[in-house]
Amino acid sequence: MKKSQTSIGPFNLYSIEAGRFRLDGGAMFGVVPKTLWSRYIDVDDKNRIHMAMRCLLIESQKTDKLYLVDNGSGTKFDDKFEQIYQLDYEHSDLLSSLNEYGFKPEDITDVIFSHLHFDHCGGTTYYDDHGDIQHTFPNATYHVTKKQLETATDPNAREKASFLPDNINPIKNWDKLNLVEKKHTYEDGLEALPVDGHTIGQQLPKISGEQDTVLFAADLIPTHVHLPLPWVMGYDMYPVTTLDEKERYLDQAVDNNWYLFLEHDADQELVTVKKESGKYAVDKKLTLSDIGS
Repeated sequence: MKKSQTSIGPFNLYSIEAGRFRLDGGAMFGVVPKTLWSRYIDVDDKNRIHMAMRCLLIESQKTDKLYLVDNGSGTKFDDKFEQIYQLDYEHSDLLSSLNEYGFKPEDITDVIFSHLHFDHCGGTTYYDDHGDIQHTFPNATYHVTKKQLETATDPNAREKASFLPDNINPIKNWDKLNLVEKKHTYEDGLEALPVDGHTIGQQLPKISGEQDTVLFAADLIPTHVHLPLPWVMGYDMYPVTTLDEKERYLDQAVDNNWYLFLEHDADQELVTVKKESGKYAVDKKLTLSDIGS
């Protein structure tokens, strides 16, 4: 795994690779025809596209907190589940990636969940040798929006498959659980922006310094191929809401030269955005290590 890190204001940022997986390309691009999206992203013989589970580690030099944003799918699954999603940890996994930067699970003080779909929160816990669920980050406070936890606890039929009880229940019952309301500030320079199109109560952490800003785009913009406004996932619960949210935050990204940190893009970690003739497109393709260089 190639290290990628930078500093913004009082924060050190580290790109954490928690593994790879595959999802159906049609589901990932909704009503966009395959003849269009397949020009920009490869597809396998089962119509699946290759995706990352890229998390963000935020080390605050001001508060000594160590925030982990999302943590991948984890390992609590059977062979059938593994085959469906082609889960792959051969080149990267959550704990090895943390270790590359000299961190241990016990060092994590806070876990921020963008939302609770399995590929974002599954690494929170694991099965021990006795088949019991244990917490990967025993010293961490968990942060999730109240609306998202309510959605995950009582999901609709369409979203139910993404909220796995063995992921959700340990989070819900954790004694250090902080339920976030609306827009939330974790500390000066680190806030989370609320979005509801993909799933009710998703939050997008934003790290700001004097010159640079990084937005963890989560599933609002999972890959750089999803920058065009109509290119919305079929997984989104409220696609019209997603359209409005994408336009709002992409306009801010263009106007303020934000860096978008892409959680699921297999090839691109970070991009800046431009707007030409009313359409959003990639301006620069980067990594965290390119910021300030």
